[in-house]
Amino acid sequence: MSELRKEDINQEVFDLYDQYAHNKIGRRQFVERLSLYAVGTVTVGSLLSFLSPNYNDTVTVAKDHPDLDSKYITYDSPKGGGKIKALLSTPKQPTGKLPGVIVVHENRGLNPYIEDVGRRVALAGFMSLAPDALTPLGGYPGNDDDGRELQKKRDRDEMLEDFIAGYEYLKSHPDCTGKVGVVGFCFGGWISNMMAVKVNGLSAAVPYYGGQPAREEVPKINAPLQLHYAGLDERVNAGWPEYEAALKENQKEFSVHFYPNVNHGFHNNTTPRFDESAAELAWSRTIEFFKEKLV
Repeated sequence: MSELRKEDINQEVFDLYDQYAHNKIGRRQFVERLSLYAVGTVTVGSLLSFLSPNYNDTVTVAKDHPDLDSKYITYDSPKGGGKIKALLSTPKQPTGKLPGVIVVHENRGLNPYIEDVGRRVALAGFMSLAPDALTPLGGYPGNDDDGRELQKKRDRDEMLEDFIAGYEYLKSHPDCTGKVGVVGFCFGGWISNMMAVKVNGLSAAVPYYGGQPAREEVPKINAPLQLHYAGLDERVNAGWPEYEAALKENQKEFSVHFYPNVNHGFHNNTTPRFDESAAELAWSRTIEFFKEKLV
């Protein structure tokens, strides 16, 4: 297999992957179109392998990190999927009660990347809860392609209720201060925006390249927002001007950051869309924001 480098890949390949990853085209059509970029020693197989997530070599916070307690729990989501599995992570020796952060996955369930993000949040001094909205269908199936297919079978408003129930679980946890924020990526970015609309007591919301609420829903937002967008993400960014206008019109507290020349999913360090400098900057801003609003 040819050794591929990110800088050697045509931007159209990343755009094509984005269409596939967000169910705009099926796998057969994706592979057929991808074959147009298989030239010389670059094969379709090598392109597919290159674009696929690498969960083996990208963990930043080990599952058994000595400074953390991480375990799976189950909580009730009566308006959503019933019983929901989640990864609960906390610092091992907290000095007192901790503020909480809900970590919301992309459109493929609680995969190893999102679990890792949950542990990163805990390592920064928070109690994190990373729910799996695929729980009613058996949970994350072990690969993202099947995860996307499963998530398409669930109603997204019911999944929103699952994460709102996760907020309620975390807020009432005996080791939590009751101040809870949310961070989410892609589908999770939409969930983060919608939790700001739906949850009156939410203390902070950080959507990463997430779909925006309808204009008429913006007046209901009470949580301060910190929004992150990828400069090359035309699909999601198209909704920003109207959202920005509505936020300003309703005098909502928000800050927004655009990261030039990076793709949707730039925070996800398991795929070639990852951009290290943008991801590190965005994450430092996220943790600073949570420390300002939750601590």
